[in-house]
Parts: sequence; C-alpha cells; structure tokens
Amino acid sequence: MIAGLKLSIYWGLQPVLLITAVGIWYADPTFELTYLYLIIGVQLVLGMIEHYSPARPEWLIRTRQKSINVILVFFLTLIALTLAIFYVEWLEAPLAVLRNTVGLDIWPHHWPILAQLLMVFFASEFIWYWMHRCQHRFTWFWRLSGHGAHHSFKKLNALNFGLNHPIEYIFILLPSILVELIFGVGVAAAGASVLTVIQTSIVHSNINLNSRGIGWLFTTNRYHICHHSVDLDESNTNYGCSAIIWDRIFGTFLDTRISEAGTGPTEPSLWQKFLMPIKQPVDTAIAPDS
Repeated sequence: MIAGLKLSIYWGLQPVLLITAVGIWYADPTFELTYLYLIIGVQLVLGMIEHYSPARPEWLIRTRQKSINVILVFFLTLIALTLAIFYVEWLEAPLAVLRNTVGLDIWPHHWPILAQLLMVFFASEFIWYWMHRCQHRFTWFWRLSGHGAHHSFKKLNALNFGLNHPIEYIFILLPSILVELIFGVGVAAAGASVLTVIQTSIVHSNINLNSRGIGWLFTTNRYHICHHSVDLDESNTNYGCSAIIWDRIFGTFLDTRISEAGTGPTEPSLWQKFLMPIKQPVDTAIAPDS
C-alpha cells in the first residue's frame, strides 16, 4: 500500500496539483483570495509529503527553522502582493498608451481562457528565463537583485519557492506584469500567476517526482534542484523556474542529480543572506565573475 502511494505521488502529484489549482481558479476567476488559498493548500500538501517521505532525508529541517521559514514566506508574500499592486498602478496607464500607439492591442481575448492562461505563462517565463540567465551572467545584476540569497540554502523544500531576498521581488514580478499590461491580457493573467506559484512550489520540493513527459514543457524539481547546485557548471543551467522549454530551446538544459546545493560549502546566516547584495560570503562559489 505504501509503495503504491509513493508510486502515485511520483507519477501523479505534479500534474494533479497543477490541474486542480487551475481548475479551482477557473471555477471563479475573479475571486481575489484564490491565489493565497492555493499557496497555503499546496504548501500543506507538499510539506506533509516532504515530512513523511522526503527524497533526501538529510534535507529535512528542524521545526524551529521551518517555522522561521513560514514566517519569512508570509511576509515576503505580502511584499510581493504589495509590489504587484504598485506596479499595476504605476504602469497600467503608460503601457496602455504604448499598446495603442505601437499597435500591440492584439491579444486574442476570444480564445478559450485556458489557452490564454498558457500563453501568458510561457510568455512570462520567456522573459524570466533571460532575466534569470542575466542574473547568473553579470555580477552587478546578481548583487543588485540579491539572487544569491535564494541560492544560499543548503537544504531545499517547497517553502524555498518564496525565500528570495526582498529586493529580488522587484524583478521576479516584472515578467508577468509586463506581459499582462503591455498586451492588456485581462483575467487570464491571474490564472497564469496561479500556475506559476504552484509550479515554483513543486520544483523546490524535496519529493521524488517524475520528470518524463511533463518535463518537456514544465520544470520539475529534479531540473530546478540541479540549478541550485553548489557546482557552478550545474548551477548555470535550467534557468526556467516554471517552464523548462526555453532551456531546451536555448541550450541550457541539464538533467542530473546534484550532490550538494547552496552557494558554497556553508550556508550563510539569515543576516548574511540579507546583506548579500552588499557583501557576498567569502565561500560563495557560484556567483558570476563578470
């Protein structure tokens, strides 16, 4: 029975969570709390499986540390939602003018809403792919965005989806906001955000999951954990946090099981992570040098 359950989780958890989350959103696309409810629900499911059946038992963290991470994710999520509101207020009008002036009012609003959702999702991920790749290519961008803080964790789990430096949310939110406002997408953009946050939770999870089939388009935790490797050559791959297709197209895809995660041999303290835009830990091994 336990073996059958593990097999069901391995093959079915990621597609079931994605389909369920999108289905819940689709049932009432205008309900504003869907995003938060789904984050909480998916984190509870993933957290429970990680606790009882972790892919890497050595990555289990103590209850105190997990509680701290939950509190951090809560406040960082509030920061992200607040930034999203400000972005819309600041950019909606000027980008609408740009859309009408340049002739970008071409969004296929008559298409099925789920097709529009996938268009927003993959278009946003295309922008994020290049932005993320630049973070790992240019020292100034790595430091400015505080991206090293996200990579500094030695033990990964689903909560790491939101454990970014507060500054980095300025950049993380931009791809979806730009696609939404430049093209005047509408409600499908909210569905794409739901799909993205569920995906980023799954791909950081410490669970044995399948990568065949689904891994042609969508990032899996095997692929994304590879990106969190302490080895520079492994870390400079799989930049698509939610969609792996762009890595496949642009030659940065890698499928391997890493031996160690993090930015170096030791994990920085919380304060050191916060200071990473200003001062890198001396043992950082994956930061760009140009």
